[in-house]
Amino acid sequence: MKTTQQLHDLGQSLWLDNITRELLTSGTLGRYISELSITGLTSNPTIFDCAIRNTDAYDAAIREKTLAGKSGEALFFELALEDLTQAADLFHTTHDASDGVDGWVSLEVSPLLANDTAGTIQAAKQLYAQAQRPNLFIKIPGTEAGIVAIEEAIFSGVPVNVTLLFSREHYVAAAEAYMRGIERRIDAGFDVKVASVASVFISRWDVAIKDKAPDALHNRLGIAIAMRTYKTYCDLLASPRWNRLAGAGAMPQRLLWASTGTKDPNAPDTLYLDALAAPNTINTMPEKTLLALAEHGVVKNTLPQDGGNAETVIAEFTHSGVDDAALAAQLQREGTQSFAKSWKDLMECIASKSARLMKL
Repeated sequence: MKTTQQLHDLGQSLWLDNITRELLTSGTLGRYISELSITGLTSNPTIFDCAIRNTDAYDAAIREKTLAGKSGEALFFELALEDLTQAADLFHTTHDASDGVDGWVSLEVSPLLANDTAGTIQAAKQLYAQAQRPNLFIKIPGTEAGIVAIEEAIFSGVPVNVTLLFSREHYVAAAEAYMRGIERRIDAGFDVKVASVASVFISRWDVAIKDKAPDALHNRLGIAIAMRTYKTYCDLLASPRWNRLAGAGAMPQRLLWASTGTKDPNAPDTLYLDALAAPNTINTMPEKTLLALAEHGVVKNTLPQDGGNAETVIAEFTHSGVDDAALAAQLQREGTQSFAKSWKDLMECIASKSARLMKL
């Protein structure tokens, strides 16, 4: 049995962290669904920047939209939604069969809104309405401004993928925002079935401290942070507060492992997939990591609900001079800045292509 099928049977959803027009038109995504147990898809500004910049697959659509008077963000979101609605339709059967738990695709609001609560709320509502697909998550970063926007988006009935979470504390803030939104819906007499996932980034921890920790600790911090967060996730789902919401029909906000492609060339390419097997979670991965998992991934154990040795490992990093709370804040800032840079690069790419294509 393929490792991808083993993880699926365990109860972990495997999502693809990529989207390109070619992935859709070639039938490759459909094949990943049928052969490699892929049940969802995530995207981000960097992924779209690479897809549009490095191929001519979008050129005809860019020219057509430019001729129609579209430019900038409005043009991009039309391109992105053309891809993501097609992908959402491929996952529609999965979404229905899982009663809305699985079969999702994700679209991020502009990263330039990371510190703009009102702008994020407006963008989330507008993009979800524009998509006209029930299985489209709107990605909102777990920044201070984003947390407020997440609660409001959930209250408004917009499904949310909370992105750029790096720690247990970041996860708790996202989970509480989700629960507040659901509690407000209950008080208002609204349908409580509004889905959400909380995306915790893993590999960036290990990249950040690779030159600051002894060799024996290399590539261990991200997994330890995940184990610590998973314990809190399990504890929350067993809490009286969550049980009240579940009793009212609310859906759990599932924990999603993001940034799970191995960055260290000396480490196994399936490191973060083999180590983070856990039921009722999601692992979203780059295409090459998915193919490596299918070829030679090994699932030996599942994450312990009690956190295992996470605190012992994190204490070793603390002893080595790593302040995990400060590093989590730094990683979130850097992630926000990185996506903002990709966004600006993407807007410049579209403007350049538009100008060139209009001359043809």
